Amino acid sequence: MQIIINHVAISTRQGDITAWQGDMIVNASNSGLFGGGGVDGAIHRAGGPQIAEACAEIRHKQGGILPGEAAVTNAGNLPFLGIIHTVGPIWKGGAAGEAAILAKCYSSSLEAACRRGAVSVAFPNISTGVYNFPKVLACQTALNSVIEYIKERDSGGLPLKRIEFICYEKDNAQLYEEMLHGFA
Repeated sequence: MQIIINHVAISTRQGDITAWQGDMIVNASNSGLFGGGGVDGAIHRAGGPQIAEACAEIRHKQGGILPGEAAVTNAGNLPFLGIIHTVGPIWKGGAAGEAAILAKCYSSSLEAACRRGAVSVAFPNISTGVYNFPKVLACQTALNSVIEYIKERDSGGLPLKRIEFICYEKDNAQLYEEMLHGFA
């Protein structure tokens, strides 16, 4: 499924984000930028020690990043312009501003991609693993945030032409597919 908004194609599929072909991928990281489990661990393993070294440099300079923020490192052994690391919120029931923080993850990541001149970027399911963000709400927040970001910018000045949501699990891919269809 693909939709086009302001000349930017938005799509989703099931797969391994480290095998995606495009300019930049987003990593669902932790505040300390330490390689963890899930997509974070997969990106660190596939990218090699250069990513961990770049993350250590960010920790040293700024102490890591806060939930909702994004930082860019090299891609190590991966064939990307860079890796965008963002920290999603830990689900605490919904009354602690989790949805707003998650939305900021997407806009911060897109800003970072645009600053680097990326034409394409891929997102994983941020905060839906060990951070326990409800998958349906996370999907709605992700799609709404990305679409809002694109609509608010002049498409002529936006370098992005392709945004893809890469879901490792089949149920997540189907959820994104269904919700994306609703925007068509």
